[in-house]
Amino acid sequence: MQSTRNTPAAYGYDDLQRLMTLMTGDEKHSTSATSTLDVVWTLYDTVLNVSSEAPDDPERDRFLLSKGHGPMAYYAVLAAKGFIPIEQLSDFGQFNSPLGYHPDANLIPGVEIASGSLGHGLPIATGVASALRLKGQQKPRVFCLIGDAELDEGSNHEAIALAGRLQLENLTAIVIDNRSSTHAWPGGIAARLEVEGWSSATVNGRDHEDIKSGLEQPHPAQPHVVVAQVEEK
Repeated sequence: MQSTRNTPAAYGYDDLQRLMTLMTGDEKHSTSATSTLDVVWTLYDTVLNVSSEAPDDPERDRFLLSKGHGPMAYYAVLAAKGFIPIEQLSDFGQFNSPLGYHPDANLIPGVEIASGSLGHGLPIATGVASALRLKGQQKPRVFCLIGDAELDEGSNHEAIALAGRLQLENLTAIVIDNRSSTHAWPGGIAARLEVEGWSSATVNGRDHEDIKSGLEQPHPAQPHVVVAQVEEK
């Protein structure tokens, strides 16, 4: 399978802001979207083994967007990488559009889960990573993007504990840390997951090379968390 990082793209990072302006509406949650923009772009541009030509390939990497509020950045990246037509962006949020205020896995090629209910993405990602291992699929990796405030949801902590004990090295969580969580953790987000057997990297969530380095850090026999610290633009 040919990945997006090896496929010439008609649109690049500098086009994303323009693509995002094509999406309008009262519920676009642009601040939530822009906080994820650099991480989502880096994933699709240089890390994920996925292809718009074969979005259901069983050997693909899986990307699960749990931070489903404000998917404008996600849609812009999917459009730039050829998963959805650019023309669909202007229909964002309209009645007959597949591009809803939360991504829908049944309507959008390349989307793995319907998201928007906070706290359910990481448990699903843990299940997907475990299932892939049980099936003997060694190549696919599972990446799940969540928000720091989303960690207030208790379901995440069950997933964190289970993934650590199962030593799911094919699982990477990316936490967008814009210091918006209600309940601060002693020692920070990375320390909380390390206690449960995860490896960690803390990166500048606007620096593409730093993000890539954190995502590709080796973590044998451990799930991995990348804490992407973001100052809002």
